[in-house]
Amino acid sequence: MSPSHVAPLRAMLADRPAAWGLAAVLAGSWLIAASSWITAPMYPVPMTLQTFAILLVAGLAGARLAAAIVLTWLAQAALGLPLLADGAGGLDHFSGPTAGYLAGFVIAAFACGGLTERPRLRGWLPMMLVFLLGHVIILTAGWLRLTSLIGAGSAWTNGVTPFLLGAILKSALAVVVVKLAERWVRRASPAC
Repeated sequence: MSPSHVAPLRAMLADRPAAWGLAAVLAGSWLIAASSWITAPMYPVPMTLQTFAILLVAGLAGARLAAAIVLTWLAQAALGLPLLADGAGGLDHFSGPTAGYLAGFVIAAFACGGLTERPRLRGWLPMMLVFLLGHVIILTAGWLRLTSLIGAGSAWTNGVTPFLLGAILKSALAVVVVKLAERWVRRASPAC
């Protein structure tokens, strides 16, 4: 299978030592952390670039590696490192209003990473649809958690609706970056 038909990061790591994979997981987790620090204050959940970074990682890394990256990011945040929105960290965020979104990030990374590993879903439009599905997963998980805290209507109004336009824009941007990475991997790979 050519590098354009697999996740670009997975293709790059295929013949590398395991230490490269570990480095990729840490770098990916820090990319998500950096995206967490770009926020627009909102209540009860701030708007960030986290979903863009998570979908980008999914499209670049594939299911297992993307899930490992997201779980590593969340583990570091749980230990108290300032890697969540607005530089937050600690266990409280895993039981508060953002808990559903955090769980949704893992599910979306794995699901979108797995779907984009299929050659027929690596085209521009199919990948866009996969990334929109990723946002649906994240927003649904977030909405479910918020519903238990503030009720279904308020959770929809405050925890889903404000993020819909951003979901479309971040999905499209993630597709563009993944497609550019595919081109770079194709040019860099002597097997092509």
